[in-house]
Parts: sequence; structure tokens; C-alpha cells
Amino acid sequence: MTTLAGIGSTPRSGVGVARWYRPEANLTLPNRPDPSAVDPEVQRERFASAREAAREGIRRARDRAAERAGEEEAAVFDAHEAFLDDPGLVDDVESAIDDGTLAEHAVRDRFDEAVERFERMDGRMAERADDLRDVCDRLLRALLDAPTATDLASLPAGTVLLAERLTPSETADLDPETVAGIATVAGGRTSHAAIIARSLSIPAVVGVGEALAEIADGTEVLVDGEAGEIVVDPDESQRAAALNDDASVVPEPVSTADGRPIEVAANVGSAAELSPARDRGADGIGLFRTEFLFLDRESPPDEEEQYEAVVAALEAFPNDRVVVRTLDVGGDKRVPYLDLPEEPNPFLGRRGIRLSLEEHADLFERQLRALLRAAAHGGNEAAAGDLAVMFPMVSRIEEVEAALDAVESVAADLADEGVEHAVPELGAMVETPAAAFLADALANRLDFLSVGTNDLAGYVMVADRENDGVADYHDPLHPAVLRAIDRTTRGAEGTHAWVGMCGEMAGDPALTELLVGLGLEELSMSAVTVPAVKTRVREVDSAAARDLAEEALACETRGEVREVVGLDG
Repeated sequence: MTTLAGIGSTPRSGVGVARWYRPEANLTLPNRPDPSAVDPEVQRERFASAREAAREGIRRARDRAAERAGEEEAAVFDAHEAFLDDPGLVDDVESAIDDGTLAEHAVRDRFDEAVERFERMDGRMAERADDLRDVCDRLLRALLDAPTATDLASLPAGTVLLAERLTPSETADLDPETVAGIATVAGGRTSHAAIIARSLSIPAVVGVGEALAEIADGTEVLVDGEAGEIVVDPDESQRAAALNDDASVVPEPVSTADGRPIEVAANVGSAAELSPARDRGADGIGLFRTEFLFLDRESPPDEEEQYEAVVAALEAFPNDRVVVRTLDVGGDKRVPYLDLPEEPNPFLGRRGIRLSLEEHADLFERQLRALLRAAAHGGNEAAAGDLAVMFPMVSRIEEVEAALDAVESVAADLADEGVEHAVPELGAMVETPAAAFLADALANRLDFLSVGTNDLAGYVMVADRENDGVADYHDPLHPAVLRAIDRTTRGAEGTHAWVGMCGEMAGDPALTELLVGLGLEELSMSAVTVPAVKTRVREVDSAAARDLAEEALACETRGEVREVVGLDG
């Protein structure tokens, strides 16, 4: 029995038979011809055709990932498509072609150079190299008319997939019902492939190193995604523990060691994610993304379809809270039939609640009707959970007051029509610095606030997480972001409003003590990390957590924060 150490990516365990995935096996480039024998016009046409084929493949992969892993995780493929149109990469490839290089060699050469540049960088920037590899692989397979070496969607049941690395596309192809685990030589916890693996609840350990290559096909392997270990030829007790992975699920609500209750909920982006969230012990839904109802169709859903979707969520979590976010489109979330405005910087334009109160007030009213009807579902029989509704991208008090007026108006209309309804808890996402600074005023008007760390980090640091040039700035552990979170929780003190958090940060057990110390009362995350966070909550002492938070808030650099919370600098 041999144990190899890596980085735990998905905190689950699985055991199965090792199978190596080597996608380069049938991706052999032809010999380079003499430049004088190359027709640049023909090669440019081949490159243009390959780009369109790759674009179609990326869009199919996006749809598949959205269906399986959720809309937020699928957004990575928007960045992949952007690589196909990147002027620097396209111009470099076409210049090489003009100099007499075959299209496939020009693609490989230029993308390899870009990958190498990324790998010399730190943190998240280095992990973007896998996204470039993904796009390069698609282009080369289109140019060479080469199928993938292995059908990842049809692996034998009980497969533990071993690879040098996996791209987001490859990971999205995996069937969580048949893949017992993933282990890779390279990679990090925050890579897009690792995030998709977590969303699919596939046990995963990344960054194991070259020692992984010593494992032969057919070997029995245990993947412990919580401990970050790969066990070769596990003994019977280890095998039994891995196969009984659900024993780690904590079905009941949890409190800190000194008795402070912390709600641990799940983020849900599709109806298919409801059962897995319940099975992993989630205390309800902390973020129900209604965007999935509006995607991949020719027209928006009607009131009844939206009502039924929310009722299904409530019935999946009887007696628990279900927090529904009203339609959050704009920015990087495009819905063609809504005719969203073309803006030079859509992240700083009309999105979220701004669109709901202006261009799409009719859609907002329709959604509110469905939500208020759903809030009354089940009557007093507790047949369904308690509904809460939150408004996205709030930055002004006037927006909140207008949204509350809209709710009141819809309630009055439903009453006039004799339609059963109720007004649910109402809250706002804290995703902008403005909302953090106005937290006290928001908390005085609303029932709750939910910190959206992904957008909050981006707006505080003025850094798009999909922009490779500033990806390293997009870090929720930067002192400025932590102080925005602290400003939010302190603003709600003395009011009846509770404060929660949704996003990747909430789902990292290594940060649970810090978040409890910052005053969060609810943490919502990808369902797969719920058991690990619940277990960690039980170990936290509130006083010690507050001391940790104060120490982190006093830091001036993110390196200092990471050292304080026990992460690598």
C-alpha cells in the first residue's frame, strides 16, 4: 500500500480501478514542410474553419456544463470562446502561416508560448494555462480531423481517472455516476477543471506530482479528496470507508463548539441540483439561481413555469429556507431574446436589479407574481420550506425601495384577483462596494443580506476574474475585500436582518473559522462541500474565530492574510 499526497479538490472519497487518460495519443502533427511548399491562403482557410469548429464545440461544452454543473461553472467556456478571437493569438498564428508554417504547427507553437507564459505566473494566472490548452486541443483536433483518444462520457463504472491534467471541457464530459474519482499530476484547487469536478461531486485530488505516473492501469486506487491523498491498493477498512463516503454527511443543522448556530446551505443552478444538495445535508438553499429558467430557449418562461420551479425547490427542502435570487442577467450573462443593451463595459452597466426595474420591469413583475404565489404554497402544513427572495447587484437605496414597492404592488394585484399569496423574506445581494457601505441602511429596510464574494471581490479590486491580465487581483482574501465583508456584518448589527454568504469562499473549509469570526450567520456553497463545512463549523470556537478575524482585518496584504488563516502565502 502506497499513499501519495496532493491537493484535495472535492472533499469526497471514492475507490475504483485506475485508468490513464492520455489525450495526446492520437494527436500527432505531420512533419514540417519547407516554407516554400506551404500555401498561406489554404492554411488561413483551414485555420478559420478550425476556429469555427472549435467555437461550436465550446458552445456544446458550455451547454453540457450548464446542465450538469450549473450556469456559473459553465461561464468558463465564454472565456474559451474569447480566446478564439483574441487578437494577439489570432494575429500570431496567421503571421506564422504567412511565413510558411502549416496551420497546425502555427497553432501549437503560438499556444505553447502562451501556455508557458501563464505557467511562469503565480496562483490563478498559472491555472489559466489549462484553459488555453483546452482551446488549443480543440483547434488541433479540428485541423487534424482527430477524435479524442478516450470517450470520457462512457468510461466503465468504477473508473478512477488519472491524467497529467484535465481541461474544463474534459472534466465536464465525465459522468459522476461512473467515475469514482480523479487524480492529476498537475493542477490547483481553484482551476476551472477542479471547480467543475466539485460541482459534479466527483472525488478529486490534483497536483499529486510525477509520482502519480508510477500507478499502472488496472490498479485499485482510493481517492481521498478531503485529506488530499491517493492510496494505492487500499486495505479493506480504507476501501469500506471510501465506499461509505456518505457517512460524513451531517443531516442536522450545526452549531459552533460554543453553541452558535450557523446555517450551511447549498447554491443551486438547476432543478437537477436539488436532490444532490439535500443528499449532502444542506440546511436549505442559500442561492437559487433563476437564470437557468431563462437560458437555452427562444422566449422567457411564463409565470406558471417559474412558480412550479420554485415550489419544487421548496418541496425538496421542507421546513428549510430557500433563498431565490431574482433574474440576474447582464454583464457576462447574455440572453439573446431579451435584447440586452450593448455596452462598452457591461459589468459597469445595466445588469441585475437595474434591468429588472427598467427595461425588463414586465419580466420582474411576472417573476414576483410567481414568487409571492410560491411563498404561500403549503399553507400552515409545513409541506414546503420558507421562501426568501433577494435582489441582485444592489448599489442604491432607491433601487431597494423601488423593488419593495414592486413587491407591494404585485401583492395588491394578487389580492384583488383573489389569488393565494404571501410576502416572503426580502433581501439584497451585497456584491458592490456601494452595498457594503450602505449595509446599515439596507439592513434597516430588509430581512437579510447575502454577500456575493465573486462579484464583490471583482468590484472592490476592479478585476474581472475572467481577465487573465488581472486574475491575480481577484482574491476574496485581499484585506480590502475582507473589510467590505466586515463592514456588511457590522452594518446589520442591531437590526433584525441576518447576513449570509454565497460563493466559492463560503465553501472552503479552510476559511470557515474566518467567516464565522467575521459574523456570517449563513454560508451557502456548492453542495459537495456542505459536509466538510458543517464538520468544520462544529470545531470552531466563536471567540477564537473573532480573534482570527480581527487579526486578518488588521493585515495590509493578502499574503499576510493567507499566513494568518494558515494558507500558503
